[in-house]
Amino acid sequence: MNYYLVKYSGPFGFIKPWTAVRDSETFSQQFLTPSIVEGLRQKLGVKTILRHKLTYNGITRQQEVTHTRGWNYQRAKALHQRYRSILIRGLMLNPILWLAFEDHSDAEKAIRQHICLCRNEDILLPEGEVLEVTERDFNKLSGFELRFEENERSFLVGFDRFKEGEPMYGWLDVTGNPLRSGTLL
Repeated sequence: MNYYLVKYSGPFGFIKPWTAVRDSETFSQQFLTPSIVEGLRQKLGVKTILRHKLTYNGITRQQEVTHTRGWNYQRAKALHQRYRSILIRGLMLNPILWLAFEDHSDAEKAIRQHICLCRNEDILLPEGEVLEVTERDFNKLSGFELRFEENERSFLVGFDRFKEGEPMYGWLDVTGNPLRSGTLL
């Protein structure tokens, strides 16, 4: 089977940790969950995204301020107040994301659009031309790929926002050196 590849890149990218914990440090994941890929599919308006590979140069720690959802009222001071927290999150430097499509027309549609991994400000732009490669050649690309299937190597990777919080499982396929210092392909 041949795949039609589209390469996306940008200066930085953020993947929301599926646990959404409010720890003092929360780092980005090294893989895209099934609901992230489904969100990309919907945004691009394509039939399917068969596979993906993600690489990056490193992770930088970024500080983020969050506010609580509700307000606290202090009657004595007649003061409404929202509490804040400071989180440290991981941000990928120079990510490259390869998306593999079954259909050439889907790849052509995708290469004319930008994508965001999880935040609108983390834009990745298409680069180059649509490439046709065999499945064997795709498997040789360096990168992190979460394979969306449940087997003995699978682990819980989150809860699907498109399927009423249904648990999502997958196994991490790490090929080559996904933390790159050079170029790919």
